[in-house]
Amino acid sequence: MSEPQSDKLPGVAPGGDHGTSYARIKPDGVDTTHGAILYLENITVSFDGFKAINNLNLDISVGELRCIIGPNGAGKTTMMDVITGKTRPTAGTAFFGQSIDLTKMTEYDIAHAGIGRKFQRPTVFEQHTVFENLELAMKMDKRVKTTLFARLNSEQIGKIEEILTLIRLNGAEHRLAGLLSHGQKQWLEIGMLLMQEPQLLLLDEPVAGMSDAETVRTAELLNELRGKHSIMVVEHDMGFVEEIAQGGKVTVLHEGSVLAEGTMQQVQSDERVIEVYLGR
Repeated sequence: MSEPQSDKLPGVAPGGDHGTSYARIKPDGVDTTHGAILYLENITVSFDGFKAINNLNLDISVGELRCIIGPNGAGKTTMMDVITGKTRPTAGTAFFGQSIDLTKMTEYDIAHAGIGRKFQRPTVFEQHTVFENLELAMKMDKRVKTTLFARLNSEQIGKIEEILTLIRLNGAEHRLAGLLSHGQKQWLEIGMLLMQEPQLLLLDEPVAGMSDAETVRTAELLNELRGKHSIMVVEHDMGFVEEIAQGGKVTVLHEGSVLAEGTMQQVQSDERVIEVYLGR
């Protein structure tokens, strides 16, 4: 694994303002010249002596769809918390590309840098239409020079229509988000993240509570996103993981560290994984 550059970001602004972090983001985006978009190295997170993450090492390539599996309490959510700045690691380094040190940044700055996270429960604006949800998501992106009350131009409308088709909600754009099915709300929230063009997308159990048909369509959606975005998916549904893994890497976490890594077939036949997670 290539080492990130050593010019880490200052965590404190001149004058001692701890609320600001200055990410050295290149004008053309995240520096991924070494092929990886995320590096986690020797990450440890301790809560009152309990190590939720224990010397975790993980890296994700540009355009990769990586599935993360493991038993409850393996540290999957805490790992995502570290990546998004919600939790500070006790030790270790977390880099977005070669030079953006995530451990020195706020949650807001990390989201602005290009990391989008979808939690287990969908959070959409239920009193607004599907179209309005996507419009609001675009206008909340500070890189878009517009206001909430500005009229959309043709390019912006085209982008919303493109996302509507991608998330299988074209034809439902005027429906209130609160009237959507659980699965449709999940797709809408993924669409809202995509409106902000994240380079790395973190999805926490995206098919939990979905019908079989919705699960199949979600797998199709993620497979369409493969290569366009780097994606990390935490999931317990093994059938779904098989559908989206497609010969790529699956990482198994256990007790806060990587237990095994390889194709779905490789990890399913790993004796350690069978013992602690899959069962016989």
